[in-house]
Amino acid sequence: MDAAVTMGTTFDSAEDLAGRAVCVTGLGVSGPPVVWALLACGARVTVVDGRTDEATLRLARGLREEGAEVELGDDGPQALPEGAELVVTSPGWRPEAPLLAAAARAGIEVIGDVELAWRLKPAGQIWLAVTGTNGKTTTVRMLEAILRADGRRARAVGNVGTPVIEAVLPDADGAADDVLAVELSSFQLHWSSSLRPHAAVVLNVAPDHLDWHGGLEPYAMAKGRVYAPGTVRVVNSADAWSRRLAAEHGDPAARLVGFSLDTPRPDELGVVEDLLVDRAFVADPRSSADELASLADVVPAAPHNVANALAAAALARSVGVAPESVRAGLAAFAPEPHRISHVADIGGVAYVDDSKATNPHAAAASLAAYEPVVWVAGGLLKGADVEDLVAAAAPRLRGAVLLGADRARLRTALAAHAPGVAVVDVERTDEGAMAEAVAAAAGLARPGDTVLLAPAAASMDMFADYNARGDAFAAAVRELRA
Repeated sequence: MDAAVTMGTTFDSAEDLAGRAVCVTGLGVSGPPVVWALLACGARVTVVDGRTDEATLRLARGLREEGAEVELGDDGPQALPEGAELVVTSPGWRPEAPLLAAAARAGIEVIGDVELAWRLKPAGQIWLAVTGTNGKTTTVRMLEAILRADGRRARAVGNVGTPVIEAVLPDADGAADDVLAVELSSFQLHWSSSLRPHAAVVLNVAPDHLDWHGGLEPYAMAKGRVYAPGTVRVVNSADAWSRRLAAEHGDPAARLVGFSLDTPRPDELGVVEDLLVDRAFVADPRSSADELASLADVVPAAPHNVANALAAAALARSVGVAPESVRAGLAAFAPEPHRISHVADIGGVAYVDDSKATNPHAAAASLAAYEPVVWVAGGLLKGADVEDLVAAAAPRLRGAVLLGADRARLRTALAAHAPGVAVVDVERTDEGAMAEAVAAAAGLARPGDTVLLAPAAASMDMFADYNARGDAFAAAVRELRA
């Protein structure tokens, strides 16, 4: 699957794009900014997209007015535009898509938006990269807050929501960001070939997007591309894949820095009692350490969130950020919605929304932060195995409320690994399903318990996305209080 990204590069700067015929595939989040950037460089741009909905048609009209050619509909994504010299693809397009396969056969370079941005970035701009199955957005947002507390002109970009290409182009005053905290998906890394971040971390690897990559091994290998030649390798010492990828993909000559929730050894960041401590970026890692923050500065102080904070701190320290800036940044950081968000305390029971826990690995981290728990779970498991998740969580479960398309698989696992745990099955799938689930969870909970929405599954069987699912949970909790 890597054949399309191992060819020699066809351009290295904006000047090289002038007059070049470039095909852009897809008008998703990254598509329009890529088109605008290419047009600004003087490229001749043709955009293809299979959609013909009204929003896409409006977008196409605007791009045509700015000078791009746009081909929509069933024929658009199938054929490589005549004369194309470069293809910039949407991250989600699979390598075997007819247009991309045709480009590879013709020897035409195929890259993604991240690779394009890397080649167009200002000479002095520093990239700090974050990938992994879970925790990416939280980590880059923490990193952004830490960098800004240190006085850096910094921004969180990439898969976090702001396309990277927007952050490499000068603003209205002609200035660009000094440092980027870049969240990278496995898709974006697959379509990157010359990316060389200053420092990078693979937070963790668990089964996800296996249909796209063809299995766990190629999925993990795509993540490992972030450890490029010369890149400082920041490693989650508790994650076997993170360690392996840094060893196999990383530059042996590049610095290796670990982080964990344990007392740090030299060249590691870790936790000592209630303090986050650095024994890597200090004068003598063998005999000295810097206090960076306290657990009270990390909200919420769930174990996996503390790990995220340590990863962000390690990346920031790799560019010389002061210890006090780490503390200030973490204290100022506000978690994104639906990520271990405390909704309310009602009758001595805490209600927590972690709708972003869309796979078993994320749900396991969330469940490990609370005890005892009434677990609200279910949705689209996308083929993921839940046996290990349920077996590990069983001792801390007070009860479980299941909803969604694949709830039967969770019910079977609970019967096998937690036979004494009360389980409520919510059969309805309409807009009242979450209210019924929350009411059932409230009925199972006792004072001191946590009712935790950590679905371990995607939301699209019942909700527009995980945000809508989390909103429904929070609304139902507020109804309990009313």
